Amino acid sequence: MNDAEFQRFAAAAAHCQMSNAAFLAYAVDKAARDLNRTAAEIATEREVIDELFAARRHLGRIHGLFNQVAKALNSGADAPQLEASVKVVRSAADRMEDAADALLAHRDGGAAE
Repeated sequence: MNDAEFQRFAAAAAHCQMSNAAFLAYAVDKAARDLNRTAAEIATEREVIDELFAARRHLGRIHGLFNQVAKALNSGADAPQLEASVKVVRSAADRMEDAADALLAHRDGGAAE
């Protein structure tokens, strides 16, 4: 832990009116209770970026599948679930864009717009 991290830790403990040891014990216990959230909270920026790129690759594959659907529709095929599928994919793309915006805002020290 560097000096800045220790100062932030000590200030947080003091704000909660706890000793450093009690604050640390409480924080460790809280982190251990929800390991999925803890893993997300401590993920490095590089890991988050890697996940966003993976999501982008998956959306690219979905784009290719939608091109195949369009070709089939142009040939007279029926796609009864197309509208629902488009909504789900659009939602996933919007969430990925929001996550990328939040990551950039966090990296730049500001809030996501």
